[in-house]
Amino acid sequence: MNQYETVFILTPVLSDNQMKEAVEKFKGILQAEGAEIINEENWGLKKLAYPIQKKSTGFYTLIEFNANPEVIAKLELNYRRDERVIRFLTFRMDKYAAEYAAKRRNMKSTKKEDN
Repeated sequence: MNQYETVFILTPVLSDNQMKEAVEKFKGILQAEGAEIINEENWGLKKLAYPIQKKSTGFYTLIEFNANPEVIAKLELNYRRDERVIRFLTFRMDKYAAEYAAKRRNMKSTKKEDN
């Protein structure tokens, strides 16, 4: 199994419930295919670098997971079919990226404990 990271941007016209429903849909697809979700981050509503489909903002979500390579094709097919997704990127993390992601998660969890 390889470690992957996927970031997708949802259209800003969604309500909170619709946005959470879309994220759960993609997590469900991963879990149904046997992927192990390591981390999920909701980055919230952010400004886009350039307009996409006449929208200047979007809901960003990051999911880190372990999966077999065949899972990525099914995940990206579902991204393309879902009209709520305006952009997505999935990549396989090498050992250095995986180490950095683990450090970032640990730093974030210690900051939460301090607050």
